[in-house]
Amino acid sequence: MMDVVRKRSMEIDIDALKQSMGCEVIPISLKETLDFSALSQAIEDFNPTTKLVIDYPNDEIKVAQDAGDEAQVDLLEAESRFNYADKIANQVVQHSVNFKKTLSDKVDKLILGSLTGVPIFLMTMYLLFLVSINFGGALIDFFDIAAGVIFVDGVANVLNAIGIPKLLVVIIADGMGGGIQVVATFIPIIAALYLFLTLLEEVGYMARAAFVMDKFMRRIGLSGKAFIPLIVGFGCNVPGIMAARTLDTHRERVTTVLMSPFMSCGARLAVYALFAAAFFPVGGQNIVFALYVIGVLFAILTGLILKRAFKGDDTSDFLMELPTYQLPSFRNLIINTWNKLKAFVLGAGKIIVLVVMIINVVNSIGVDGSFGNQNSKNSLLSKVAQTITPVFKPMGIEQDNWPATVGIITGILAKEVVVGTLDSLYSSIDTEEGVNESKVSEYSLKDGLIQALTTIPVNLNEALQNLSDPLGLGVLDDTHSQASAARSQEVSTETFGAMVSRFDGKIGAFAYLLFILLYFPCVAAFGAMMREIGKTWALVGALWATGLAYFSATVFYQIGTFAQHPASSLLWIGVSLSILIASIIMLMYTGKKANGNRIPIITESTCRHCK
Repeated sequence: MMDVVRKRSMEIDIDALKQSMGCEVIPISLKETLDFSALSQAIEDFNPTTKLVIDYPNDEIKVAQDAGDEAQVDLLEAESRFNYADKIANQVVQHSVNFKKTLSDKVDKLILGSLTGVPIFLMTMYLLFLVSINFGGALIDFFDIAAGVIFVDGVANVLNAIGIPKLLVVIIADGMGGGIQVVATFIPIIAALYLFLTLLEEVGYMARAAFVMDKFMRRIGLSGKAFIPLIVGFGCNVPGIMAARTLDTHRERVTTVLMSPFMSCGARLAVYALFAAAFFPVGGQNIVFALYVIGVLFAILTGLILKRAFKGDDTSDFLMELPTYQLPSFRNLIINTWNKLKAFVLGAGKIIVLVVMIINVVNSIGVDGSFGNQNSKNSLLSKVAQTITPVFKPMGIEQDNWPATVGIITGILAKEVVVGTLDSLYSSIDTEEGVNESKVSEYSLKDGLIQALTTIPVNLNEALQNLSDPLGLGVLDDTHSQASAARSQEVSTETFGAMVSRFDGKIGAFAYLLFILLYFPCVAAFGAMMREIGKTWALVGALWATGLAYFSATVFYQIGTFAQHPASSLLWIGVSLSILIASIIMLMYTGKKANGNRIPIITESTCRHCK
């Protein structure tokens, strides 16, 4: 970082540093193109001739080891290394001017101030939401429509033209193509998120943000760094989970990733708004606020349980040298963002495509062997849902309300899909043909891509108009009127009547919302979990969330309807408590079994500076 050296009016004796370190030293600046030929040659020619002799306080280290104080051991070793580095620095570094307070010191008084640190942090998080969710989200429709036109409709059109069997068309186009379409919709928000996070890191703010929130997060056994992924989760759980890779320890990464799905994302908000319009036209915003709070409380519960499960794997001591503020390199921003985005598409994307393919194929095939039965009562998925609906009866879903079960299954694809599923099924549940009567439009790649492009200016304009609402809570403004809500949610007004007639009033509706809030993460989030913390922990996290969802929804419904059937309510409350206890034991057992093991921090296949 020779540009920083010059900016600080310092001089480094490169030859003396070479002699002290016993290796070649090449001055670099990230703002300039690196001479890789010289660097590669230096690596090839490296022949260690000098052994670094660090004076460790062995007696003190032995006392700390005997006492089992690993943190003290780490501190003593780190102090010795810093002292050795300081000794070398004093020999090779010269300051041409006297030390004085720099601009960084003055800025840090505000950034790290007891009164100003938190407000500045919250403002930064607001900007993070604005960039990743609002402006990144403005491109979702483009990627969704374009990917659908190319990989779903386009592939289906080609396969049908050459006479491929219908089953293969469904598997390849609706299945694999639909999976690629789902992955594509996450590209803009993940790219925007990592672009902004990399910007904060390069500028030097990320380390300071971690310090600001460290005291608060320590209460649940996490460092301040963990607060940022959790906040991001309110916009979308996927980038929130992926942001957890910046954490330092095994426990912190696992704990943060398992807490993230309980943050109510924007996709769930669409479901909340639909039910608020149908069942809570007055005070619907209070219901939604309660769901957000409940999600946060269960996230904290998860953190506390894992804190106990990982006993002995304490949060890493938060010692960090604050980096110098500097202007970021545009090249580095783009390379780092690209590497993170590629990792998501090639890593989590594989899981997403597989799960989407399975659900879409089962949703398309009818019980009579026909195809194109998506979101109709004739699909295999609907028949499966009708079969397993009794499992959800304790939380208020009766047999005639099987579309709610289909919504739970399709919600695994993406939580907002629940809205479209319920609308399609409830609006066609009393007809014989359902969606098969819909008119199929002629395929046009050009028209589809033009339609995709036209969404960009419209959505960007809408994002600019909603600068004060990064979470999209404005959708609740229409819940007082079912007609207004139907227009904003793009559903049929008959859907509200069907919902009211099939759910057991407000109690049954809220129980269903509790389940939607807490249960199995969407397939994209699950894929990200598998990539970040491994298959075992991802599965444990999904089962833990689903167990909590069933417990919460069942207990709430049974308590709310206790007077109608006290005996069965007591039975189901007992069963639910058993499920909760089993879920806690599973979480504790997995944590203790993994205690002491480490999940390596995710690294990219290539250095971000090597392209």
